[in-house]
Amino acid sequence: MHPAFSVIFFTVASGTGFGLFVLLYMADLFRLGGGLPAHASALTGLLAVALVGGGLLSSTFHLANPKNAWRAFTRWRTSWLAREGVFAVAFFPFALAYIALAWFDAARDVRLMLGFFACVLAWATLFSTGMIYACLKTIRQWNTPLVPAAYLVLGHFSGAMLLLVVTLAVGASSTAYESLVMALLLAAAVLKATYYFWVGRPYGSTINTATGFTRARVRLLDTGHTHDTFLTREFGFRVGSAQRFWLKAAFFLFAVAVPAAMLTQGQALSLGAGLGAAVSAILGMGVERWLFFAEARHVVNLFHGAQRT
Repeated sequence: MHPAFSVIFFTVASGTGFGLFVLLYMADLFRLGGGLPAHASALTGLLAVALVGGGLLSSTFHLANPKNAWRAFTRWRTSWLAREGVFAVAFFPFALAYIALAWFDAARDVRLMLGFFACVLAWATLFSTGMIYACLKTIRQWNTPLVPAAYLVLGHFSGAMLLLVVTLAVGASSTAYESLVMALLLAAAVLKATYYFWVGRPYGSTINTATGFTRARVRLLDTGHTHDTFLTREFGFRVGSAQRFWLKAAFFLFAVAVPAAMLTQGQALSLGAGLGAAVSAILGMGVERWLFFAEARHVVNLFHGAQRT
């Protein structure tokens, strides 16, 4: 699949924003590290909402007619894309009300109730985003429960990295936040390693199974066109095996190895080290998301010369 920058930015930014908000709420609920100051908590919440809003806005640039984006909300009964939009829009009023109460450090019970509803909607949105891709049986690399699981875990991991930076910036105790980041980092590494092993297995549809002729090797004699079409540009994007290997290595380097090294250096974590780890992790997330789209092979390619998807 063609890896559009707008969709990559949308999934990384909104996933980070949702993960950041959920973990901010958890920190408030359980008072991790003694809790964040009221204004720091509210400003972090605004950062999370800004990331979600910016990501959602960027997703419209992938549409041929962005002014028709409202139509994406109309099929929520059957479409994961519509459910994602409905859940995301419903998230904002609860999140903003929670942030307003956090700013004044008021009405803790009401604040936590509003935050809980916002967290449920954040989880529902992240899951729906993953299911947009996981429900597509025509793309083997996406049609697996590992995809929505990865969206949830990676969103929380990148959000945890930003929350750790905020904790270091305000001088709060960061021990609990460092442990949270390491746990999510390990979960993300295991999940993506499992996904890359699964996606690399040599099975899937072939031109024989697509046409139903299974007793002899089938090959395409004529594609029916003499130049690229929308299908070949959008669904026929190719990435070499060597490039895939190095991109996967880059993900584990930037998103896993570098943050882990900075967090386990054996001395008190500084703000600079925490910020460097967060930047490295989000850079690795961008690499992972680009490869997620580039590595996907739609079965339509079988009718344009490919022998296997």
